[in-house]
Amino acid sequence: MRNIKLVLEYDGTNYHGWQTQPNLPTIQDTIEESLAKLTKASIQIIGAGRTDTSVHAEEQVANFHTDSQIPIIAFQKGLNAILPRDIVVCSATEVPPEFHARFSATSRRYRYTILNREYPSALLRHTGYCFPTEIDVSRTNDLCQTLVGKHDFSSFQKVGSDRLNPICEIYEAHWWKKEPYVYFEIEADAFLRGMVRAITGTVLTLNRKFWRASCAKNMKYRDAEMELLRILDAKDRASAGMSVPAHGLSLIGVKYNA
Repeated sequence: MRNIKLVLEYDGTNYHGWQTQPNLPTIQDTIEESLAKLTKASIQIIGAGRTDTSVHAEEQVANFHTDSQIPIIAFQKGLNAILPRDIVVCSATEVPPEFHARFSATSRRYRYTILNREYPSALLRHTGYCFPTEIDVSRTNDLCQTLVGKHDFSSFQKVGSDRLNPICEIYEAHWWKKEPYVYFEIEADAFLRGMVRAITGTVLTLNRKFWRASCAKNMKYRDAEMELLRILDAKDRASAGMSVPAHGLSLIGVKYNA
């Protein structure tokens, strides 16, 4: 059996996430249906990240096993000819049998896109979240360093998640601005369900609470830091802030050991 690795890009707007769900369109089902047409066989594909409904990917990694002998380039070109326009195979390579897109990954990286102005965008309504309150990027960036390292992130886990181990290690959490957008990138060894959206929403809530233009001179960075630490220590989703909408989130990279 050959083991084929795919690097994928997709717009998640029209899908109920990556993972197969009964009677609902998903990225996994759509790719598997296209693979069946290409190889004339039933194939199960494994994704590195189980992106949720409406979440996008610039660099999702997946793999599957097949006894098909079609040339490797045909998996890229053939699938792109069959798949809908909102899913694209960027590359296809043959990898060792033990490679597993999910379990072999050492980290995943996400980006959240915020349109930081008073009015939304008609053209980018599916890929960015409009947040009208001015974001203090410097202080927000400093604040997020509190989350870097290994912690119990239960306070940022979606209610009802079936993951038993809430410990994750964040390697990097970084905010930056390019008018009129503000971006948040985060890389970790693992993510709880809804974790990136909950962290983003909580930090925006703290931004609004502590660093509004009217009170920026009077409120201290330490106040926001202590509040974030309290939320982290509570290990309770109810203690944290809002979850931002899914459509602003993209999986932008997956790392593996060489």
